[in-house]
Amino acid sequence: MFQPARRLLSALGIAVALVGGYAAPTLARAEVLRVDTSEPRYAAIVVDANTGEVLYSKRADSPRYPASVTKVMTLYLTFEALNEGRLKLTDRVVFSPHAAAQSPTKLGVRAGDSITVEEAIKAIAVKSANDVATAMAEKLGGTESRFAQLMTLRARELGMTRTNFVNANGLPNSRQISTARDLAIMSRAVMRDFPQYYSYFSLPGFTFRGTYIRGHNHLLGSMPGFDGLKTGYTNASGFNLAGSAVRDGHRLIAVVLGGPSAAWRDDNMEDLLLAGFDTVKRRDRGDRVMFAANLFEDPESRVYRAPVEQGDSEQDGMQIQLTNNPSEGQKYAVQQRMDPIANPRVSRTQKATAAAKKGGYAVQVGAFKQKAQAKEHLSMMSRRFGKVLSDGDGEIADKEGGYYRVRYTGMSQDDARAACKTLRAKAQSCLVTAN
Repeated sequence: MFQPARRLLSALGIAVALVGGYAAPTLARAEVLRVDTSEPRYAAIVVDANTGEVLYSKRADSPRYPASVTKVMTLYLTFEALNEGRLKLTDRVVFSPHAAAQSPTKLGVRAGDSITVEEAIKAIAVKSANDVATAMAEKLGGTESRFAQLMTLRARELGMTRTNFVNANGLPNSRQISTARDLAIMSRAVMRDFPQYYSYFSLPGFTFRGTYIRGHNHLLGSMPGFDGLKTGYTNASGFNLAGSAVRDGHRLIAVVLGGPSAAWRDDNMEDLLLAGFDTVKRRDRGDRVMFAANLFEDPESRVYRAPVEQGDSEQDGMQIQLTNNPSEGQKYAVQQRMDPIANPRVSRTQKATAAAKKGGYAVQVGAFKQKAQAKEHLSMMSRRFGKVLSDGDGEIADKEGGYYRVRYTGMSQDDARAACKTLRAKAQSCLVTAN
């Protein structure tokens, strides 16, 4: 665990070594950072935001509950709608009874009342308001469950292969899982794709209807260069944080999951980022140094199975490989599905086989409440982008969740991705899905 005098003692130890005429090659910096990785649910990763290089990882691909870090994806789709003109900052977000009834943390807007999109973004990014995230999901997706499907689809496109979303706010659900690596991919994507909106993650607080609301991210303002992104916590997840900082022109992204306390999590985040920046700095000087040279960690790794969160049934659970041993009397999630999208433990071969049985891949180019609108859009897409979508068969899927989906089916995964990439370059929204 972290000790307040840790860094001072480390620095004194190095000073003694230097006086004695000896310094180990790995101790070129003024301190060695200690990271306690023996915590049961701990997972972490540090990534160079510019190159995507992974500088450090610890259980980065083990499934974890993302908690409110989920809201980064909610905001990603919100920023996407703003960027495409489907949404304006001045538009109103109306709260349904379902949204207003979400558990705290919440903004407390009553059913039937509304706030602006910009107020909603601030409430989600700063206060981590669960009711606002749900209201935004309903505005963009019709229903929260439909929006969660869109979140998962977008996650797949971004390369988040081990993530499944079932709600927009991260409230407890055993089927809502991700990994440290996937959350780093998501964090990098939101700052890469929507730099004009990234500053919302840097706000220490905001004023709503005359009241100043302070955020939960305590590293903002306390760690030089730290400017986002999102905290998260549930009983099952522990204390989570997806963070980013910039120094000397280098930006790093780090994700810490499963901390036992907010202070522990924040210390861990700061230490990982400091070690990362020192590694990058020394490499710039020509040193051939690894991240581990600046880090001491407990190598202990054990197995722990997450208990089913309160309110979820064991039948709907999914086995989560974590660390450490559980206490007696806990209920455990058991694996019931082999869904190639929802279950991160399915192999690539199984995914490919499942996709083939369902008819391959499709490019979804729109979703409409009226079938006539869907038909019109299908005709327009075939007319304007027929060559791009020539490998697929245009269709309007049966109404689901209140929407008719316009798709081009029967495509290989590579062809579908290539087509969607071309469409996006032409400012056309699309999603790649497995049929």
